[in-house]
Amino acid sequence: MRRIMTGKLGESLAVVHLQKMGYQIVAQNYRCLYGEVDVVARDGDTLVFVEVKSRKSGTFGAPQEAVGLEKQKKLSRVSLHYLQQKRLETCKARFDVIAVRMSPDGTRIDLIQNAFNLIL
Repeated sequence: MRRIMTGKLGESLAVVHLQKMGYQIVAQNYRCLYGEVDVVARDGDTLVFVEVKSRKSGTFGAPQEAVGLEKQKKLSRVSLHYLQQKRLETCKARFDVIAVRMSPDGTRIDLIQNAFNLIL
């Protein structure tokens, strides 16, 4: 339960951060038969699929380290499904990762643009 609450809080903080950076939020928690992507946003003329990783401690490593090869493959499949469903196959797209670290000293949010490439 605590992990889910940390994740939801991290996603909310990430959305606010993206909006402050000029991103337009298109969808949150987009789900399909291939999985889920936390945020779909527009950054100018580019559609951005954003994975949010949140941590309250360093016990399990940096948040962005949780986006390994299998997660990248899953996000690639979800993004292709989204693009096809919305008829946006010719749209420029990329994958960003937001790492949210919450601690008693404060919250740190790091945006990693172009975090990985499409994996088929």
